[in-house]
Amino acid sequence: MLTVVNADGTTPNGSLIDEIVREGARRMLAAALEAEVNAYIAELAGQRDEKGHRMVVRNGHHQPRKVTTSAGVVEVRAPRVNDRRVDEVTGERRRFSSAILPPWCRKSPKISEVLPLLYLHGLSSGDFVPALEQFLGSSAGLSPATVTRLTQQWQADHAAFSERDLSTTDYVYVWADGIHLRIRLDQTKASVLVLMGVRADGTKELIAMSDGYRESTESWAGLLRDCARRGMRAPVLAVGDGALGFWNALSEVFPETRHQRCWVHKTANALDSLPKSAQPAAKKALQDIYNAEDREHAEAAVSVLARQYGAKFPRAVRKIVDDQAELLAFYDFPAKHWIHLRTTNPIESTFATVRLRTKVTKGAGSRAAALAMVFKLVESAQARWRAVNAPHLVALVRAGARFERGHLIERPETLAA
Repeated sequence: MLTVVNADGTTPNGSLIDEIVREGARRMLAAALEAEVNAYIAELAGQRDEKGHRMVVRNGHHQPRKVTTSAGVVEVRAPRVNDRRVDEVTGERRRFSSAILPPWCRKSPKISEVLPLLYLHGLSSGDFVPALEQFLGSSAGLSPATVTRLTQQWQADHAAFSERDLSTTDYVYVWADGIHLRIRLDQTKASVLVLMGVRADGTKELIAMSDGYRESTESWAGLLRDCARRGMRAPVLAVGDGALGFWNALSEVFPETRHQRCWVHKTANALDSLPKSAQPAAKKALQDIYNAEDREHAEAAVSVLARQYGAKFPRAVRKIVDDQAELLAFYDFPAKHWIHLRTTNPIESTFATVRLRTKVTKGAGSRAAALAMVFKLVESAQARWRAVNAPHLVALVRAGARFERGHLIERPETLAA
């Protein structure tokens, strides 16, 4: 393909390097589509009609269409397949559908990750076109009407997610946190209540997400009751910060679930009660507690903390001593899981990117649209979440296995066998 290059290294469609990247993307996509169709036809080459003719053959190409990708807008002509087979159940002709480029596809999934960020950053749908034109080199397929349809679809996705059946999934551990994002919610002091869990196979998953006012007991109870209504089983352990609203609601809805306070939040709260000069040494004393090799050593470290700081800073020490049982609950679980159970970091790290990219916007905007945007960002991030360490031990925790000093205690009948 010949391209006119200006003296400054640009082309009529942008920079030369962007043109090369787009052309490379177009050729790679075309080659992938050809290989997909060839494999489909070769697999069905043995199916013939009564005259011995193949039932599945090539049939030219579809009309060219433009697809928006992270490399820009590329034009592709997808191969066409003539499939004369008939489905015995429905009586309809079978159709080839590309997994690489479905008939409805006009943009890559990466673009769907950009749009929620732009919305949360305060852009209206009318501002998306010029914003993305700078990013993609073209605004094709990204009209305000298209963006509006996408937001409506994402709201429907969030609504379906919030009503899905939870009875078939067992969440052994859960993390709960109220994330305060300065986004388009109806109330300025509203927060996004997030519940994440670990399935019996060790994988992490978003369980529920809704907005609540000041992380109140009523807001958390509403979310947990809804999960219970949809069949969610009581988790073995819940991890959260010091917000009483969640713990009161958890005791009401899932009273058998054990509590684990987040050490990151607790450390920050305790250090806030100390003068700056005492904070470095006190922080080291707190780390000695939650990094101890077992519960016995952790309890000894608590005693050291109380002895060193109790007389001068009783308020800071009470924050640890009064919640000692809930702060050390993770020691009763597999040692491989301790790093996951000490904090609400799985939620915090997921929402860090969202929080950094949001700002106060004029007007409340749409509550449903804002929550849908946050949901789509979390849904996208969920594909990159790693399973917990030693995932095979999660099912044993649910089964009631005992762990001492982080190690599994074999049952007597097991030892006898």
